[in-house]
Amino acid sequence: MKVNKAIIGVIFFCIFSCGHGKAQTISKDELIFLTSQWKGERFADGRPKIPDDLLIRARNIGIDDAWTVLKNFGYLNQFEGGWKMVNDSTPVIGRAVTAMYLPSRPDVEKNIKERGLKEGRKGSTNAWLIDMLTKGDVYVADGFGKIAGGTLIGSTLGNSIYSKSGNGVVFNGSARDLAGLSEIKGFNAFVRDFHPSFLEGMVLMGLNTPIRIGNAIVLPGDLVIAGREGVLFIPAQLADQVITTSEFVTLKDKFGFEMVKTNKYSTGQIDSQWTDDIKQIFLKWLSQHPELGKMNKEKLEEIMSKRTW
Repeated sequence: MKVNKAIIGVIFFCIFSCGHGKAQTISKDELIFLTSQWKGERFADGRPKIPDDLLIRARNIGIDDAWTVLKNFGYLNQFEGGWKMVNDSTPVIGRAVTAMYLPSRPDVEKNIKERGLKEGRKGSTNAWLIDMLTKGDVYVADGFGKIAGGTLIGSTLGNSIYSKSGNGVVFNGSARDLAGLSEIKGFNAFVRDFHPSFLEGMVLMGLNTPIRIGNAIVLPGDLVIAGREGVLFIPAQLADQVITTSEFVTLKDKFGFEMVKTNKYSTGQIDSQWTDDIKQIFLKWLSQHPELGKMNKEKLEEIMSKRTW
């Protein structure tokens, strides 16, 4: 409960204290503060901008491997399972743009919608975030698990999201029009369930703020990797290292399978710290498989020196 209370505290601090009084948005300074370990490029609003090449590489790593790397760094609240999907063979990988919804109350909802109109926002509040999306983004929303009346998108908004981001969504809530969403080639939605109802009884209280998705904390700019196992949220500053290590684990497994099958080494030898002999054999093996990439001795030594998996 300590972790959850801390998360909730951060969220409500940002909602009511950040953004110069704007309940829906977090200030750029606050977002940079919360993601201060990220040293790379940022979007205009302060959100970390993980490079496109990392998003491409992230498509080839396993969630299990990436989760293990995060765990060894001490990040224990980054995974959430138990999803329903539009298409279980289409992963969703990209940079998180977040929204938080709460059960509605008339006075708060009225004020938020009136201010949104003055700010030039269009449509219902669940569409406001779509205007913020860029290619490679993932719409991640905490709809507090609501199913009936918690349908954050249907096929119309699904098409709009995909045209803006080329990506899918992750909702701790529901969606409607499964048949229509299924027709959007390349799109996927990770939701708690599907329901025929329209959205009602929900108010947008956080836009591009830290949110909670089940047991996971998500910050704007996190790397989202969503597949059949579940959804993993990787802090932006760890994306490169998590991807690089996970790529090596995949190579190590391929190498290990071959060595074990030929009785060159035992599983115990492969799964422990490598001797110089194994390292030399691995580099020779990798040079014989150029389709798997390249690695020199120095890079191998660096990765193995940090081995905790």
